[in-house]
Amino acid sequence: MPTSLIGKTALVTGGSRGIGRAIAERLAQEGAVVALTYNTDRASADRVVAAIEHAGGRAFALQADLTDAHAIPTVFETLDRQFTERQGSTRLDILVNNAGNAGWGALVNATPESWDTLFAVHARAPFFVVQSALTRLAQGGRIINISSATGSRPLAAVPIYSMAKASINNLTHALASELGPRSITVNAIAPGWVRTDMNAAVREDAGMVKAIEADTALGRFGETDDVAAIVAFLASEEGRWITAQVIEASGGYKL
Repeated sequence: MPTSLIGKTALVTGGSRGIGRAIAERLAQEGAVVALTYNTDRASADRVVAAIEHAGGRAFALQADLTDAHAIPTVFETLDRQFTERQGSTRLDILVNNAGNAGWGALVNATPESWDTLFAVHARAPFFVVQSALTRLAQGGRIINISSATGSRPLAAVPIYSMAKASINNLTHALASELGPRSITVNAIAPGWVRTDMNAAVREDAGMVKAIEADTALGRFGETDDVAAIVAFLASEEGRWITAQVIEASGGYKL
């Protein structure tokens, strides 16, 4: 079992499924004590915790509705208690802003409500999560934001989502500058097409799958473990000199 993160603590928002689950499991595999948040699906979160513990890791789940920015400080109060019980302090070493919601919706059918919901989760929540984490983040800590390739190459089918992810890229640069004096690195990972339940409908269209794979240098959809591996590297000591970067992890999509 890898041990690069033994003694470290991590928070992964939206860690009950998809990319978030893979990240939580990988950080725990590396030795970190992992807190993962979920919104409504407690059963999925419990399964992730059980899988981590079965593999010899340590994890726990926290309920968090990240559309409500006012609730975020309360989430951190609960996190403080849990980390203190397990580690003896409220120190947070690794923060992964991963939580998201489906971004489908073109210009013609967008509503103010769909705009607000997408920006609340993908842009506003990470900002206020970092704000609450500031007093807990350790010297030399890590912040890793999960962005999207659409943040720099937007898709017409998801304009609001694309704009929100562009916001995360900008926030990544701003935070890297502000937190650099504390040796805290801040980076974003921008996945391309990754095999998750959020794009299941796309993968049911054989023609669409063929077109995406043909447009990808490595010839396949990404797997959640592909993204988790990059997170693990950035979270480790080996990633100490990388900050303010938006790392596209798309397998070379639309080169």
